[in-house]
Amino acid sequence: MSNQAAGKPVRLPREERRRQLLHAAQEVFVSHGFHGAAMDEIAEAAHVSKPVLYQHFPGKRELYMALLDNHLNTLTEFLANALNSTTDNKLRVRETMRAYFRFVAQDSQGHRMVFESDLTNDAEVSARIEEFNARFANSIAGVIAEDTRLSPLEATLLGRALAGMAQVSARYWLETDGNLDIDAASELVYRLAWRGISRFPKEI
Repeated sequence: MSNQAAGKPVRLPREERRRQLLHAAQEVFVSHGFHGAAMDEIAEAAHVSKPVLYQHFPGKRELYMALLDNHLNTLTEFLANALNSTTDNKLRVRETMRAYFRFVAQDSQGHRMVFESDLTNDAEVSARIEEFNARFANSIAGVIAEDTRLSPLEATLLGRALAGMAQVSARYWLETDGNLDIDAASELVYRLAWRGISRFPKEI
C-alpha cells in the first residue's frame, strides 16, 4: 500500500513542495489579504501540516516576499522578451503592451496580489515594486529616446507614463471579464501610446 493510500502525506521533492506551498499561499493572500491570511489556512489549503510549511518558510511574510519576487521576475522576463523580439521601435511598444496584458491574463491572481495588496505600503514591498516599475519605465524610455530627440529625463518621464498606462488599463481590462478581446484591448492601448510618441521630433 502506498503512503498516499495509507493516508500519510506524500513526500515531494523540495522544489515541487515549495511551488505547492506558494500556490496555496497565493490563493489565501488573494482571498483574505496579507493581514487576514493565517499560516493555518495556508497549510490547510496546501494539504500539509504547519511544521511542513514552516520547514520551507519561517513565516507569512517570507511566503509573501517569495511570491512577490516570483511574479515580478516573471513579469520582467515577459517584458524583456517583448522588447528584444524586434529592433523596430513601433513593434517593440506594441509587443510590450501585448506582453503586459498577456501576463495579467495568465496570472490575474498574482497581478492582484502584487499591485492591489494590503501590504503595498510596507517599505520593503514598495521598494521592490518601485524597482520593477523603474526597470519597466526605463526600458520603454530607451525606446522613446531612440525614436525622438527628447532628453533622457524627458524620455524617462514618458516611460513612466506609458508603464502606468499599461498597468492601469490591464487592471481595468481584467474587470471586463473577457467582454473585450485581449488582443483588441492591448492594441488600443498600444495605438494610443505610439501615436503619442510619434508626435515628438525624430532623431536627425
